[in-house]
Amino acid sequence: MSILIVESGSTKTDWCFVKKTGKPIFQKTSGINPYLQSSDDILKGLHHELKWNLKKHQPEKIYYYGAGVNNKELQDKIVVVLKGYFSVNKMEVQSDILGAARALSGNTKGMVCILGTGSNCCYFNGSKIQTQQPSLGYIAGDEGSGNYLGKKVLQYYAYNTFDDELKTAFEMMFGDNIRQLIHRLYNEPFPNRLLASFSIILVENRGHFMVENIIEDGLNDFFHAHLLKYRQSWKHPIHFTGSIAYYFKDVLESLCSQYEFEIGNILQSPLEGLVNYHRNREF
Repeated sequence: MSILIVESGSTKTDWCFVKKTGKPIFQKTSGINPYLQSSDDILKGLHHELKWNLKKHQPEKIYYYGAGVNNKELQDKIVVVLKGYFSVNKMEVQSDILGAARALSGNTKGMVCILGTGSNCCYFNGSKIQTQQPSLGYIAGDEGSGNYLGKKVLQYYAYNTFDDELKTAFEMMFGDNIRQLIHRLYNEPFPNRLLASFSIILVENRGHFMVENIIEDGLNDFFHAHLLKYRQSWKHPIHFTGSIAYYFKDVLESLCSQYEFEIGNILQSPLEGLVNYHRNREF
């Protein structure tokens, strides 16, 4: 028996081929989001980036967890892509939030949060997602996410709120042509990725009061918009995954203490947890 586990966000996709014996085989590609990409574009991207040896590593079943997979139409879109590349009929395509729940909470009850390029939150009852608010995406939602924080960084730079130190840090990484950045934001694909890329300024300048204010305010917005709306938040551990959760886990721990929440697992990527989850069930 061999399985392929895929965990995809809007920025990156992690692939892991697992057999009963032997070491797992890992690969990375760009993010996949069927809400923003056509089936043809996704498949072309896989042929370009995913250097998979199907003679040696042909999976018998695929488990796919991804951003933008929130209804049957989008699930079917991913099924078509995976069949087109791997010629596999057995597969399960689910949302990234269910993948995070299985990786972080296993078979136990808990609140599960994604804080990466985008953000999401749900109550997981140990077997399925029981309660979840709708995701409004990068335009109207995604509180606390990379693109949400990155938007603040861009605003602080463009509106001359940053001091000279942070202004210089921004220009060294992204240049000083604000018109060009705005053009890219509104005319190139994946504006959420571009916005999220600005959040690296926050990672690399911890300790600066403006940086700490942006991080704390943005993550607090996530708590207010989501976690404080669930009565289960005070009854079960709060788990987090994603790059923003990982880099700013100290702020998450502080906010959980402030709201009297029990902090759970914090992982940069849910892939390792998903490998363990499916290994225990398949083998």
